[in-house]
Amino acid sequence: MSDPTETNGGAGAAETAESAEASGGRRVRVVLVDDHRMFRTGVQAEIGQTAQTGVEVVGEAADVDQAVTVITATRPEVVLLDVHLPGGGGVEVLRRCAPLMADAEQPVRFLALSVSDAAEDVIGVIRGGARGYVTKTITGSDLIASVFRVQEGDAVFSPRLAGFVLDAFASTDAPPVDEDLDRLTQREREVLRLIARGYAYKEIAKQLFISVKTVESHVSAVLRKLQLSNRHELTRWATARRLV
Repeated sequence: MSDPTETNGGAGAAETAESAEASGGRRVRVVLVDDHRMFRTGVQAEIGQTAQTGVEVVGEAADVDQAVTVITATRPEVVLLDVHLPGGGGVEVLRRCAPLMADAEQPVRFLALSVSDAAEDVIGVIRGGARGYVTKTITGSDLIASVFRVQEGDAVFSPRLAGFVLDAFASTDAPPVDEDLDRLTQREREVLRLIARGYAYKEIAKQLFISVKTVESHVSAVLRKLQLSNRHELTRWATARRLV
């Protein structure tokens, strides 16, 4: 998503006017779930000007427990959900909010908003019940339009990601379940992919906005769960499953 703190003169005004026109006087209540506070602040600044966009941000959360608490308390119409969250990831939020999604009178709908474009992340949250998946490169006006579409019950995907979902669900044969991979949390999978790509611990920490010690803890957990001895075995394991 483009930096929402940047001002763009007439172009910014035009986009705001376009968003307001697209909302057509409609309103949608939204909760932002992302573990990066600065990103939440940026999204709030870009889409949360209710008078112009029709989007009212009614709550924010940085991890799974906070998300479930805020969503249950506010009952928004749409949740913008990051895939990788402390406490079990976006899939865990979806699992714990399943009764809210199933509410016939006031359903809570989820739109994944993530930096990840990995097929397993996309398919995982869609299987969990999300109505769509867009990446953080999306523009503010397109994100607003996506939120309203999800509110109405439509499915919304960034163009490239739609193919993942079609491939996964078009076949009558369900993709095989990888029990080893399912043991890993979303964050552990992310660290696993970066390790397998040859990133150093410091590079991973910088990219994921976590400490080197936290990276080491995730790697240790991955090795233990997969019963592997070192990062070389881990790389071979990930490459064999085409996770790199």
